[in-house]
Amino acid sequence: MQSICSSPVRWTGALVLLLSMAMLGAPAVAAGTDPQALAFPGAQGWAAHTPGGRGGRIIKVTTLDAEGPGSFSEAVKAKGPRTVVFEVGGVIDLGMKTVRIDEPFLTIAGQTAPRPGVTFIKGGLVVAAHDVVIRHIRVRPGDGGLPKMAGVDFDAITTTRGAHDVIVDHCSLTWATDENLSASSTRFAGESEAEWMQNASRRITFSNNIIAEGLAHATHGKGEHSKGTLIHDHVNDVLIVGNLYAHNYERNPLFKGGARGQVINNLIYDPGQRAMHYNLIAEEWIDHPYSRGQMVSRGNVMRAGISTEELALFTVGGSGDIDVFFDDNLALDRIGRPLPMEGRYTTAPVEVKPMANAPALPFGVELLPSAQVQDAVIATAGARPWDRDDTDRRILADTIEGRGTIIDSQDQVGGYPVHAPTRQAFVAADWDLDTMEPLKPLERREPLK
Repeated sequence: MQSICSSPVRWTGALVLLLSMAMLGAPAVAAGTDPQALAFPGAQGWAAHTPGGRGGRIIKVTTLDAEGPGSFSEAVKAKGPRTVVFEVGGVIDLGMKTVRIDEPFLTIAGQTAPRPGVTFIKGGLVVAAHDVVIRHIRVRPGDGGLPKMAGVDFDAITTTRGAHDVIVDHCSLTWATDENLSASSTRFAGESEAEWMQNASRRITFSNNIIAEGLAHATHGKGEHSKGTLIHDHVNDVLIVGNLYAHNYERNPLFKGGARGQVINNLIYDPGQRAMHYNLIAEEWIDHPYSRGQMVSRGNVMRAGISTEELALFTVGGSGDIDVFFDDNLALDRIGRPLPMEGRYTTAPVEVKPMANAPALPFGVELLPSAQVQDAVIATAGARPWDRDDTDRRILADTIEGRGTIIDSQDQVGGYPVHAPTRQAFVAADWDLDTMEPLKPLERREPLK
């Protein structure tokens, strides 16, 4: 069996061999599924064993309409374990709306779509359920032609309160007007810190995604809002691994008060004001004791770009304390000179306390040396790396060449994609229906030049 897109952090000297393959890539358990089985080969983190939709119905998306029979929206609203496959490729215009996933035990298998795959525009996805696997889709909200500060904003993909055992893997998430990819939550659900942690989004894996070009001065009501990833207060057991962050002004990623997780082997290119940072905002915690955050950062690489201001790899703001473990991270300016590892944008007496020992790596993670991270991430990040679209190819080329900037609108980089619909019947015999790995080679596009 081929693994469509094994994680970069699992690669060794077999990089070329893996590229030549098709390159796809204690949770609640649905009835009749194996609790020890991985969501898919190479799944990592606390969510690695989620069954997603395994063992349930196969629901086919047969139209690019945003709603109605055969639509993606109808498929994710269905009840019970289900795997969503695509018999149509092209662009789904969400009409400046959010698709909300409320029903658990779901796998979204964008790898099944015919070329050019599926791209969602003018909206985003919210995961408000447990045991959800999302792979190989593109979500590009954009400004929808609305005026600046119109007060309409979207994450490309986010989780919300109570979501757990969620994997977002090999997706391409750009042009959001809020965050490109986030784990959000209710800050204080319950009476104690233990309840706050239990009720927050948790057991989340963001792996091998392109998280790029958050729109700066677009439709967000607060003004500038080019943001990569927000890990909200008390969100915990989060793994952020093997992703490309490119051209986001801040939040590459940001952990808020009491959030806890590991950030491993990511490539951060052309951050603006901040790369990784932590911030407990005192105004949001009035009458509540501050929780202590935790961030593990290992084998990450940050390269400055044209939009990068004076910054450090990790900065702390706000008022809360945090425990940290930093190991083998690189941060370089545009000509390869080292940048600071740590900085502050607060005058509060915040304690940044180094952990005495390295925490255990999350399940399935095999740590790459930072010197190998750039090539591994470039090779595999984003949706359908065997069949990348022009937007992803441009972002990757700019990352390699040190080009590109933070943008205010998708129109600055060619606008929303336009593709004629394509159709191809889903043939179950071509897929391992437990993991949605292909059983025959997938057609590859010419390599990036």
